[in-house]
Amino acid sequence: MARIGVDIRCLVEGKNTGVEEYTTNILHRLFELDQKNTYVLFINSWHSPKAQLGQFKKYKNVTIKQFKIPNKLLNFCLWYFRWPHLDKMLGGVETFFMPNINFVALSEEVKLVLTIHDLSFEIFSETFSAKRKLWHHFINTRALCRRADKIIAVSDSSKRDIVEYYGIDQMKVQRIYNAVAQDIEQLDRNDPRLMAVKEKYHLPFNFIFYLGTVEPRKNIPAIVAAFDQLKSLQNPQLDKFKLVIAGGKGWGVEKILSKLRSAKKTDDIIFTSCIINEDKAAVYTLASLFVYPSFFEGFGIPVLEAMRCGVPVVTSNVSSLPEVVGDGGILIDPDNPNELYLAMKELLLNKDLYEQMKNKALRQSIRFNWVTSARELLVILGD
Repeated sequence: MARIGVDIRCLVEGKNTGVEEYTTNILHRLFELDQKNTYVLFINSWHSPKAQLGQFKKYKNVTIKQFKIPNKLLNFCLWYFRWPHLDKMLGGVETFFMPNINFVALSEEVKLVLTIHDLSFEIFSETFSAKRKLWHHFINTRALCRRADKIIAVSDSSKRDIVEYYGIDQMKVQRIYNAVAQDIEQLDRNDPRLMAVKEKYHLPFNFIFYLGTVEPRKNIPAIVAAFDQLKSLQNPQLDKFKLVIAGGKGWGVEKILSKLRSAKKTDDIIFTSCIINEDKAAVYTLASLFVYPSFFEGFGIPVLEAMRCGVPVVTSNVSSLPEVVGDGGILIDPDNPNELYLAMKELLLNKDLYEQMKNKALRQSIRFNWVTSARELLVILGD
């Protein structure tokens, strides 16, 4: 029986992004599967964390160690002094699992298992704020990868990037796919939750949907440009569709919002905040089409969520997205909004293609499962 530390600082803000989705889902499955090892969760926050820590307290082999050190002070000490050792703060552990990069210092003998979601901060650094660039600089992901005993990449694409950019031995990097939460699935059209969620978020009856952080890397202006082209056709079959942009506000959001406001059909564009987890399946089911022309993704959980709900998907032909989508969606060049427009038009006007892509999306999505991912992680933690 091993004692395993888990860094859950990424959950402090209670956000709904890919890293939080990954951490929450894989830990739940891991704790359900493993009745042998004990887990000690490390969290630090001067203020009360927004994370729902109670969700992990139901597991008998899991304890939570919560510290209230000013975050900047702790990070400085970890970076500059390589102290305190987080494993010692947890009362001693043999293995320390980090579901995301962060400042860390550990005793030399402690095994470090680290998940790298993507290297977008290296490959697309221009889409990051100066503050985030500085944070990544001090984290020094290259050194962190070299310290790690095992690195988990969430896609083959991310694994290649880690090996090539940092010169890491590929045998040290294992690909373990992401998946989607168990309650993300297509709802029956008569399910009363659909109308309740439609009213809650003021959704139209027919809409093209984007869900994700609103930031430059997600290429939202391309969606707006393609939507404008679609509406300019003045086709009665297409005129009924609105565009719904949902997600948390990231860096550079003001420039993106100005693009939305200056769109030709700005009255047909609805911007809403993040969709809470309990409502996601309903919103996806209500959507007519899901678009996600991101410039770069380590995995792209929203794409897989849409596919699991039987929504036809149009996404980018770059990074990990072709790997996740397979033949379950239409791939386009993210640098060419015209391709996005043509794919959207074809899907919305061609009923046979639309039904075909719905079925393919569902079949492809079944390949990804958090239980499988947790089993693969448990093998690494137990080595």
